[in-house]
Amino acid sequence: MKRILVFLILTVFSTPFFSQEYRTENNIHYYDDKTNASDVYINERCVLDVYVPKNVKNFQTIIWFHGGGITGGQKEIPEALKNKGVAVIGVNYRLSPKVNAPKYIEDAAAATAWVFNNIKKYGGDENKIFISGHSAGGYLAIMVGLNKMYLNKYGIDANKLAGIVPFSGQMISHFTIRKERGIDELDARIDEYAPLHFIRADAPPLLLITGDREKELLGRYEENAYMARMMKLKGHKETTLYELQGFDHGGMALPAFPLLLNEIKRVEKLKK
Repeated sequence: MKRILVFLILTVFSTPFFSQEYRTENNIHYYDDKTNASDVYINERCVLDVYVPKNVKNFQTIIWFHGGGITGGQKEIPEALKNKGVAVIGVNYRLSPKVNAPKYIEDAAAATAWVFNNIKKYGGDENKIFISGHSAGGYLAIMVGLNKMYLNKYGIDANKLAGIVPFSGQMISHFTIRKERGIDELDARIDEYAPLHFIRADAPPLLLITGDREKELLGRYEENAYMARMMKLKGHKETTLYELQGFDHGGMALPAFPLLLNEIKRVEKLKK
């Protein structure tokens, strides 16, 4: 466990790393035409935005899932990830209560599969795809990264992900899923909707980041700390946990972004 003061990080983070041009494409459907035509809500909601560097080959890509408790929120390309030499894919997914679990997890997997199948067309490397998000988005990212069932549907091994970096994600069953199923908020469940249920030694590098344990949502730091411990006991050698001292659940994202970018650089060095 690493507790961090982030003043120097924020100073470095505010400086652009690259003078590089980018292009953006918006509202790309990540399901096929038949699926989109079969469901009005899928057609409306299951779209993504692509932000990619121009005239660059084999760049890294971050798939970014927005937060909002799985009941709200909109896709975004976070400002903190722009002009950093990487591609960013901002993803929308269906929301509760219009749909229930596992529909939004399936959406996250479908969007991830789209990236694997299409990033080469933009110049990216499908072996350099990182999956991330804040809060509910972090939960979706780690569910897709650890429960191999979701990507297996598309013939993709989740171990092809270069890294999994959830920001303040739930490691037990998400509170919205528990609400859908009539389970009390304080009734912690480790079931088929809990990332903790899918700990494995062969998973991609896992970077867990939370806010201050005294300022976070109830139990959020402790869930992540338990995940880190269980992954290590399982034999996973690339799990790291950061607690961002002084930052609450919403505020922790800003200092977490440079940690995500540093993780991308670290993994890239390991591959060389």
